[in-house]
Amino acid sequence: MAEEEQEIKRTSHSEGGESEGNDEKGRIRKNKLKKRLLKEASKADKRGVCYLSRIPPHMDHVKLRHILSQYGEIQRIYLAPEDPATQVHRKRAGGFRGQVFSEGWVEYTKKTVAKRVAKMLNGEQIGGRKRSSFYYDLWNIKYLSKFKWDDLTEEIAYKNAIREQKLALELSAAKRERDFYLSKVDKSRALSSIEERLKKKQKVQQDAGTNTEAPANDQGPKVIRQFPQKPPLADKAGESKPRLSKDILAGVFGGSS
Repeated sequence: MAEEEQEIKRTSHSEGGESEGNDEKGRIRKNKLKKRLLKEASKADKRGVCYLSRIPPHMDHVKLRHILSQYGEIQRIYLAPEDPATQVHRKRAGGFRGQVFSEGWVEYTKKTVAKRVAKMLNGEQIGGRKRSSFYYDLWNIKYLSKFKWDDLTEEIAYKNAIREQKLALELSAAKRERDFYLSKVDKSRALSSIEERLKKKQKVQQDAGTNTEAPANDQGPKVIRQFPQKPPLADKAGESKPRLSKDILAGVFGGSS
């Protein structure tokens, strides 16, 4: 029994030591993460962001980094894609058919470098190789004071949320219009079927009416009933008068016997 109690105490001490060791490791990790975040925040405070209001055609992230990295170390680049409606219109008009960007942001590791680049390049010719398609284009670049990359990510997320909300509203409106149209189509079909049934019913009734009238017209001649008539009074008066003989009439008028 004494040996078992000793073993239990040893295991409890070892488990307590392990839990304390895990807590210590977690504390160390938290401290390292905190230091790293503070270090990144201090570096972010030293960084500067430049805004490009126009990106020439045929220019992408790689080419832009290759050109602007000559003036200082670049941390991040973001180019906003062109509006799909504008892209379709441009392609139909016969313009550049590749990917085009409307605007961009460039983050330098130092604010002083970003300020110097914006001040030096704004309004200047891009240059480079003469065969380049954007050789004669001009830089439209500006340094954004007190602007951080996190502000850009928040703005992009906000714009995406607004775009999704508008898309959801447009989809719901289109769905309502579709349902309304389908309901009207069903209603018109029902009305047309009712009209067809009424026309068929009227036609059947007309056919039945003509069939019933035909035997009545085909009947024999009408029977005229004859009632006995009394003879006229004038005829009776003539018959009642006595007639004179021919001899008497000859004697009166001197006729030959």
